[in-house]
Amino acid sequence: MRKLKLIWDFKGPAGQKTAEHHLIHLKEYIEMNSLDITITGVESLSNMHSLAYLVVDEADMKPIRDRLKPHRGQVYSE
Repeated sequence: MRKLKLIWDFKGPAGQKTAEHHLIHLKEYIEMNSLDITITGVESLSNMHSLAYLVVDEADMKPIRDRLKPHRGQVYSE
């Protein structure tokens, strides 16, 4: 089964801190809804662009996407 990486982008000098804070909320959502999501994280693309993400099975993506409204997504590869 294909996995998809749902991504939230944060730009500007506070982007890294904002992405880290957003990840806390993503993990809370996962826990509150008892979801089987174990791959989450934060990436810094530059000093002005960071992102928070979670990885879901393609079959489970639509309700999570509709609820959490990520900025973008891509196919996940390890």
